[in-house]
Amino acid sequence: MTWNERLTGRRDQDHGRNVLLAIGIGAAAVLGARALVRYAGRYDLRRKVVLITGGSRGLGLVLARHFLDQGARVAICARDEAEVLRARNELWTRTTDPADVLAVQCDVTVPAQVQGMVDGIVRHFGRIDVLVNNAGIIQVGPVETMTIQDYEDAMRSNFFSMVYCTTSVLPQLKANGEGRVVNITSIGGKISVPHLLPYSASKFAAVGFSEGLRSEVSKDGIAVTTICPGLMRTGSPRNAFFKGRHREEYTWFSVSDSLPLLSMDADRAARKIIDACIHGDAEVVLGLQAKLAAKFHDLFPGLTTALMGWANRLLPEPGGIGQQQVEGKDSHSEWSPSSLTSLSDQAAVENNEMKEREAQGFSKL
Repeated sequence: MTWNERLTGRRDQDHGRNVLLAIGIGAAAVLGARALVRYAGRYDLRRKVVLITGGSRGLGLVLARHFLDQGARVAICARDEAEVLRARNELWTRTTDPADVLAVQCDVTVPAQVQGMVDGIVRHFGRIDVLVNNAGIIQVGPVETMTIQDYEDAMRSNFFSMVYCTTSVLPQLKANGEGRVVNITSIGGKISVPHLLPYSASKFAAVGFSEGLRSEVSKDGIAVTTICPGLMRTGSPRNAFFKGRHREEYTWFSVSDSLPLLSMDADRAARKIIDACIHGDAEVVLGLQAKLAAKFHDLFPGLTTALMGWANRLLPEPGGIGQQQVEGKDSHSEWSPSSLTSLSDQAAVENNEMKEREAQGFSKL
Protein backbone atom coordinates (compact mmCIF):
# COMPACT_ATOMS: atom_id res chain seq x y z
CA MET A 1 0.00 0.00 0.00
CA THR A 2 1.40 3.36 -1.02
CA TRP A 3 1.61 6.41 1.18
CA ASN A 4 -1.22 8.12 -0.77
CA GLU A 5 -3.45 5.05 -0.35
CA ARG A 6 -2.80 5.00 3.40
CA LEU A 7 -3.53 8.72 3.66
CA THR A 8 -6.75 8.33 1.67
CA GLY A 9 -7.83 5.43 3.91
CA ARG A 10 -7.25 7.49 7.03
CA ARG A 11 -9.22 10.37 5.55
CA ASP A 12 -12.11 8.04 4.74
CA GLN A 13 -12.06 6.67 8.29
CA ASP A 14 -11.99 10.18 9.75
CA HIS A 15 -14.86 11.20 7.45
CA GLY A 16 -16.90 8.19 8.58
CA ARG A 17 -16.28 9.02 12.24
CA ASN A 18 -17.26 12.65 11.64
CA VAL A 19 -20.49 11.60 9.94
CA LEU A 20 -21.40 9.27 12.83
CA LEU A 21 -20.51 11.98 15.33
CA ALA A 22 -22.68 14.51 13.48
CA ILE A 23 -25.59 12.05 13.40
CA GLY A 24 -25.19 11.40 17.12
CA ILE A 25 -25.06 15.10 17.96
CA GLY A 26 -28.07 15.77 15.73
CA ALA A 27 -30.11 12.98 17.34
CA ALA A 28 -29.21 14.21 20.82
CA ALA A 29 -30.20 17.76 19.86
CA VAL A 30 -33.56 16.60 18.50
CA LEU A 31 -34.29 14.53 21.62
CA GLY A 32 -33.17 17.39 23.87
CA ALA A 33 -35.32 19.90 22.01
CA ARG A 34 -38.32 17.55 22.19
CA ALA A 35 -37.85 17.11 25.94
CA LEU A 36 -37.52 20.88 26.40
CA VAL A 37 -40.68 21.61 24.37
CA ARG A 38 -42.57 18.87 26.23
CA TYR A 39 -41.52 20.30 29.60
CA ALA A 40 -42.26 23.91 28.56
CA GLY A 41 -45.77 22.91 27.48
CA ARG A 42 -46.61 21.26 30.80
CA TYR A 43 -50.24 21.86 31.83
CA ASP A 44 -50.95 22.26 35.54
CA LEU A 45 -54.07 20.22 36.41
CA ARG A 46 -54.54 21.68 39.89
CA ARG A 47 -58.07 23.13 40.20
CA LYS A 48 -58.72 22.50 36.52
CA VAL A 49 -62.19 21.17 35.65
CA VAL A 50 -62.10 17.82 33.86
CA LEU A 51 -65.13 16.27 32.14
CA ILE A 52 -64.87 12.50 31.59
CA THR A 53 -67.55 10.82 29.50
CA GLY A 54 -68.27 7.22 30.40
CA GLY A 55 -66.73 8.05 33.78
CA SER A 56 -68.92 5.80 35.92
CA ARG A 57 -66.92 2.60 35.41
CA GLY A 58 -63.87 1.01 33.81
CA LEU A 59 -61.12 3.22 32.43
CA GLY A 60 -63.25 6.35 32.83
CA LEU A 61 -63.58 5.80 36.56
CA VAL A 62 -59.88 4.96 36.92
CA LEU A 63 -59.04 8.22 35.10
CA ALA A 64 -61.38 10.18 37.39
CA ARG A 65 -59.50 8.86 40.44
CA HIS A 66 -56.13 9.86 38.99
CA PHE A 67 -57.29 13.33 37.90
CA LEU A 68 -58.55 13.93 41.45
CA ASP A 69 -55.17 12.81 42.78
CA GLN A 70 -53.60 15.48 40.53
CA GLY A 71 -55.72 18.14 42.27
CA ALA A 72 -58.28 18.54 39.48
CA ARG A 73 -62.03 18.94 39.89
CA VAL A 74 -63.91 16.22 38.07
CA ALA A 75 -67.27 15.82 36.34
CA ILE A 76 -68.29 12.35 35.20
CA CYS A 77 -71.25 11.28 33.11
CA ALA A 78 -72.96 8.03 32.11
CA ARG A 79 -76.36 6.84 30.90
CA ASP A 80 -77.12 4.75 34.02
CA GLU A 81 -78.04 7.14 36.84
CA ALA A 82 -77.57 4.60 39.66
CA GLU A 83 -74.16 3.62 38.28
CA VAL A 84 -72.90 7.19 37.96
CA LEU A 85 -74.07 8.00 41.50
CA ARG A 86 -72.19 4.95 42.86
CA ALA A 87 -69.08 6.20 41.13
CA ARG A 88 -69.61 9.70 42.54
CA ASN A 89 -69.92 8.30 46.08
CA GLU A 90 -66.62 6.47 45.69
CA LEU A 91 -64.88 9.55 44.28
CA TRP A 92 -66.16 11.62 47.21
CA THR A 93 -64.00 9.46 49.50
CA ARG A 94 -60.90 10.62 47.60
CA THR A 95 -61.41 14.36 48.09
CA THR A 96 -61.82 16.68 51.06
CA ASP A 97 -64.41 18.77 49.22
CA PRO A 98 -67.40 16.86 47.74
CA ALA A 99 -68.12 19.90 45.54
CA ASP A 100 -65.02 18.94 43.53
CA VAL A 101 -66.92 15.95 42.10
CA LEU A 102 -70.02 16.27 39.92
CA ALA A 103 -71.96 13.29 38.53
CA VAL A 104 -74.37 13.77 35.61
CA GLN A 105 -76.77 11.32 34.02
CA CYS A 106 -76.37 11.86 30.27
CA ASP A 107 -76.65 9.89 27.04
CA VAL A 108 -73.77 11.32 25.02
CA THR A 109 -75.28 10.02 21.76
CA VAL A 110 -78.03 12.67 22.10
CA PRO A 111 -76.77 16.19 21.21
CA ALA A 112 -79.40 18.00 23.31
CA GLN A 113 -78.46 16.01 26.41
CA VAL A 114 -74.77 16.69 25.79
CA GLN A 115 -75.32 20.45 25.56
CA GLY A 116 -77.48 20.40 28.70
CA MET A 117 -74.75 18.49 30.55
CA VAL A 118 -72.03 20.93 29.46
CA ASP A 119 -74.16 23.93 30.47
CA GLY A 120 -74.81 22.34 33.87
CA ILE A 121 -71.11 21.66 34.50
CA VAL A 122 -70.22 25.25 33.61
CA ARG A 123 -72.91 26.49 36.03
CA HIS A 124 -71.49 24.27 38.79
CA PHE A 125 -67.75 24.81 38.30
CA GLY A 126 -67.71 28.03 36.27
CA ARG A 127 -65.71 26.50 33.41
CA ILE A 128 -64.42 23.35 31.70
CA ASP A 129 -60.68 22.99 31.07
CA VAL A 130 -60.20 19.37 29.99
CA LEU A 131 -62.49 17.04 28.03
CA VAL A 132 -61.82 13.29 28.06
CA ASN A 133 -63.91 11.51 25.44
CA ASN A 134 -63.98 8.00 26.86
CA ALA A 135 -67.55 6.71 26.39
CA GLY A 136 -68.10 3.86 23.98
CA ILE A 137 -69.39 0.35 23.32
CA ILE A 138 -67.94 -2.92 22.02
CA GLN A 139 -69.78 -5.54 19.96
CA VAL A 140 -68.01 -8.87 19.40
CA GLY A 141 -68.89 -11.46 16.77
CA PRO A 142 -68.25 -12.52 13.14
CA VAL A 143 -69.30 -10.20 10.32
CA GLU A 144 -72.24 -12.48 9.47
CA THR A 145 -73.84 -11.65 12.84
CA MET A 146 -73.47 -7.88 12.55
CA THR A 147 -76.42 -5.78 11.40
CA ILE A 148 -76.62 -2.25 10.01
CA GLN A 149 -77.95 -1.26 13.42
CA ASP A 150 -74.73 -2.52 15.04
CA TYR A 151 -72.64 -0.25 12.81
CA GLU A 152 -74.92 2.70 13.49
CA ASP A 153 -74.82 2.06 17.25
CA ALA A 154 -71.01 1.84 17.19
CA MET A 155 -70.71 5.07 15.22
CA ARG A 156 -73.10 6.91 17.56
CA SER A 157 -71.38 5.71 20.75
CA ASN A 158 -67.73 5.68 19.68
CA PHE A 159 -67.57 8.47 17.10
CA PHE A 160 -70.53 10.85 17.13
CA SER A 161 -70.56 11.07 20.94
CA MET A 162 -66.97 12.33 20.66
CA VAL A 163 -68.02 14.89 18.05
CA TYR A 164 -71.05 16.06 20.07
CA CYS A 165 -69.08 16.49 23.30
CA THR A 166 -66.12 18.16 21.60
CA THR A 167 -68.19 20.69 19.66
CA SER A 168 -70.14 21.54 22.84
CA VAL A 169 -67.00 22.05 24.95
CA LEU A 170 -64.77 23.77 22.36
CA PRO A 171 -66.32 27.25 22.79
CA GLN A 172 -65.53 27.05 26.50
CA LEU A 173 -61.92 26.02 25.86
CA LYS A 174 -61.46 28.76 23.26
CA ALA A 175 -62.84 31.32 25.70
CA ASN A 176 -60.31 30.10 28.26
CA GLY A 177 -57.50 30.55 25.72
CA GLU A 178 -56.16 27.10 26.54
CA GLY A 179 -57.27 23.57 27.31
CA ARG A 180 -56.94 19.89 26.62
CA VAL A 181 -59.02 17.33 24.71
CA VAL A 182 -58.10 13.69 25.28
CA ASN A 183 -59.74 11.22 22.91
CA ILE A 184 -59.70 7.57 23.99
CA THR A 185 -59.73 5.63 20.72
CA SER A 186 -58.17 2.17 20.34
CA ILE A 187 -55.50 0.12 18.61
CA GLY A 188 -58.63 -1.04 16.76
CA GLY A 189 -58.58 2.41 15.17
CA LYS A 190 -55.25 1.59 13.55
CA ILE A 191 -55.62 -2.14 12.86
CA SER A 192 -59.01 -3.65 12.10
CA VAL A 193 -59.35 -6.77 14.26
CA PRO A 194 -61.56 -9.75 13.27
CA HIS A 195 -64.92 -10.06 15.06
CA LEU A 196 -64.80 -6.35 16.01
CA LEU A 197 -65.74 -4.78 12.69
CA PRO A 198 -68.30 -2.11 13.81
CA TYR A 199 -66.02 -1.21 16.72
CA SER A 200 -62.91 -0.90 14.52
CA ALA A 201 -64.72 1.12 11.86
CA SER A 202 -65.94 3.62 14.46
CA LYS A 203 -62.52 3.84 16.10
CA PHE A 204 -60.83 4.52 12.75
CA ALA A 205 -63.24 7.45 12.39
CA ALA A 206 -62.41 8.61 15.92
CA VAL A 207 -58.66 8.55 15.24
CA GLY A 208 -59.13 10.62 12.07
CA PHE A 209 -61.31 13.15 13.86
CA SER A 210 -58.86 13.45 16.75
CA GLU A 211 -55.79 13.94 14.55
CA GLY A 212 -57.51 16.53 12.36
CA LEU A 213 -58.92 18.36 15.37
CA ARG A 214 -55.44 18.75 16.87
CA SER A 215 -54.26 20.52 13.71
CA GLU A 216 -57.20 22.91 13.70
CA VAL A 217 -57.35 24.02 17.34
CA SER A 218 -53.66 24.26 18.21
CA LYS A 219 -53.83 27.94 17.20
CA ASP A 220 -56.31 28.44 20.07
CA GLY A 221 -53.95 27.07 22.72
CA ILE A 222 -55.79 23.74 22.85
CA ALA A 223 -53.84 20.48 22.70
CA VAL A 224 -55.66 17.38 21.45
CA THR A 225 -54.24 13.98 22.39
CA THR A 226 -55.19 10.72 20.67
CA ILE A 227 -54.94 7.69 22.96
CA CYS A 228 -54.84 4.26 21.29
CA PRO A 229 -54.99 1.57 23.99
CA GLY A 230 -54.44 -2.10 23.39
CA LEU A 231 -56.06 -4.59 25.74
CA MET A 232 -56.51 -3.23 29.28
CA ARG A 233 -57.58 -4.90 32.50
CA THR A 234 -60.56 -2.69 33.36
CA GLY A 235 -63.19 -5.43 33.71
CA SER A 236 -65.10 -4.10 30.70
CA PRO A 237 -65.77 -7.43 28.89
CA ARG A 238 -68.67 -8.02 31.30
CA ASN A 239 -70.52 -5.09 29.73
CA ALA A 240 -69.52 -5.67 26.11
CA PHE A 241 -72.03 -7.22 23.68
CA PHE A 242 -71.48 -10.68 22.19
CA LYS A 243 -73.20 -12.24 19.20
CA GLY A 244 -73.25 -15.62 17.44
CA ARG A 245 -71.62 -18.27 19.63
CA HIS A 246 -71.60 -15.71 22.43
CA ARG A 247 -70.09 -17.92 25.14
CA GLU A 248 -67.13 -18.84 22.95
CA GLU A 249 -66.74 -15.21 21.85
CA TYR A 250 -66.79 -14.04 25.46
CA THR A 251 -64.22 -16.66 26.40
CA TRP A 252 -61.52 -15.61 23.91
CA PHE A 253 -62.20 -11.91 24.48
CA SER A 254 -62.23 -12.00 28.28
CA VAL A 255 -59.20 -14.29 28.58
CA SER A 256 -57.16 -12.09 26.20
CA ASP A 257 -58.24 -9.03 28.17
CA SER A 258 -56.99 -10.53 31.44
CA LEU A 259 -53.62 -12.15 30.72
CA PRO A 260 -50.69 -9.93 31.88
CA LEU A 261 -48.61 -10.66 28.77
CA LEU A 262 -51.41 -9.44 26.50
CA SER A 263 -53.14 -6.74 28.54
CA MET A 264 -52.14 -3.62 30.48
CA ASP A 265 -52.98 -2.69 34.06
CA ALA A 266 -55.66 0.04 34.05
CA ASP A 267 -53.93 2.22 36.68
CA ARG A 268 -50.70 2.18 34.68
CA ALA A 269 -52.65 3.10 31.55
CA ALA A 270 -54.38 5.97 33.37
CA ARG A 271 -51.06 7.39 34.57
CA LYS A 272 -49.71 7.39 31.02
CA ILE A 273 -52.88 9.03 29.69
CA ILE A 274 -52.73 11.81 32.28
CA ASP A 275 -49.02 12.34 31.60
CA ALA A 276 -49.84 12.72 27.89
CA CYS A 277 -52.60 15.18 28.79
CA ILE A 278 -50.27 17.26 30.96
CA HIS A 279 -47.63 17.48 28.23
CA GLY A 280 -50.04 17.83 25.31
CA ASP A 281 -48.68 14.81 23.42
CA ALA A 282 -50.16 14.21 19.98
CA GLU A 283 -50.62 10.45 20.25
CA VAL A 284 -49.93 7.64 22.68
CA VAL A 285 -50.29 3.95 21.85
CA LEU A 286 -50.66 2.02 25.11
CA GLY A 287 -49.15 -1.44 25.56
CA LEU A 288 -46.02 -2.97 24.04
CA GLN A 289 -48.02 -5.43 21.94
CA ALA A 290 -50.18 -2.61 20.56
CA LYS A 291 -47.11 -0.50 19.72
CA LEU A 292 -45.44 -3.37 17.89
CA ALA A 293 -48.63 -4.24 16.05
CA ALA A 294 -49.15 -0.63 14.93
CA LYS A 295 -45.55 -0.34 13.65
CA PHE A 296 -45.79 -3.70 11.88
CA HIS A 297 -49.05 -2.63 10.21
CA ASP A 298 -47.50 0.66 9.05
CA LEU A 299 -44.62 -1.22 7.42
CA PHE A 300 -46.49 -4.27 6.13
CA PRO A 301 -50.23 -3.51 5.79
CA GLY A 302 -50.88 -6.38 3.39
CA LEU A 303 -49.09 -8.92 5.54
CA THR A 304 -50.93 -7.65 8.62
CA THR A 305 -54.35 -8.23 7.06
CA ALA A 306 -53.21 -11.67 5.88
CA LEU A 307 -52.16 -12.57 9.42
CA MET A 308 -55.48 -11.25 10.75
CA GLY A 309 -57.17 -13.52 8.24
CA TRP A 310 -55.38 -16.53 9.68
CA ALA A 311 -56.26 -15.40 13.21
CA ASN A 312 -59.89 -15.18 12.16
CA ARG A 313 -59.85 -18.90 11.32
CA LEU A 314 -59.19 -19.63 14.99
CA LEU A 315 -62.19 -17.61 16.20
CA PRO A 316 -65.72 -19.01 16.61
CA GLU A 317 -67.77 -19.67 13.46
CA PRO A 318 -71.18 -18.02 12.98
CA GLY A 319 -74.08 -19.74 14.71
CA GLY A 320 -75.41 -19.73 18.24
CA ILE A 321 -77.78 -16.80 18.81
CA GLY A 322 -76.94 -15.30 15.41
CA GLN A 323 -77.63 -11.58 15.18
CA GLN A 324 -79.00 -11.32 18.69
CA GLN A 325 -76.63 -9.88 21.29
CA VAL A 326 -75.98 -10.74 24.93
CA GLU A 327 -73.82 -8.95 27.49
CA GLY A 328 -70.65 -10.58 28.68
CA LYS A 329 -71.97 -11.13 32.19
CA ASP A 330 -74.65 -13.37 30.65
CA SER A 331 -72.16 -15.29 28.48
CA HIS A 332 -70.13 -17.20 31.06
CA SER A 333 -68.46 -20.45 30.06
CA GLU A 334 -66.24 -23.15 31.54
CA TRP A 335 -63.17 -20.95 30.96
CA SER A 336 -64.62 -17.56 31.83
CA PRO A 337 -64.74 -16.69 34.64
CA SER A 338 -61.81 -18.86 35.75
CA SER A 339 -58.25 -18.45 36.94
CA LEU A 340 -57.42 -17.24 33.42
CA THR A 341 -59.70 -14.22 33.87
CA SER A 342 -59.06 -13.53 37.56
CA LEU A 343 -57.23 -10.22 37.00
CA SER A 344 -59.98 -8.83 34.78
CA ASP A 345 -62.67 -10.11 37.16
CA GLN A 346 -61.00 -8.37 40.08
CA ALA A 347 -60.76 -5.19 38.01
CA ALA A 348 -64.51 -5.45 37.33
CA VAL A 349 -65.16 -5.45 41.07
CA GLU A 350 -62.82 -2.50 41.69
CA ASN A 351 -63.95 -0.40 38.74
CA ASN A 352 -67.74 -0.47 39.12
CA GLU A 353 -68.26 -2.86 36.19
CA MET A 354 -70.60 -4.89 38.41
CA LYS A 355 -73.71 -3.80 40.23
CA GLU A 356 -73.17 -3.46 43.99
CA ARG A 357 -74.87 -6.71 45.07
CA GLU A 358 -73.21 -8.66 42.28
CA ALA A 359 -69.77 -7.32 43.22
CA GLN A 360 -70.29 -8.26 46.88
CA GLY A 361 -71.25 -11.79 45.92
CA PHE A 362 -68.43 -12.12 43.38
CA SER A 363 -65.75 -10.94 45.85
CA LYS A 364 -66.75 -13.75 48.24
CA LEU A 365 -66.14 -16.47 45.63
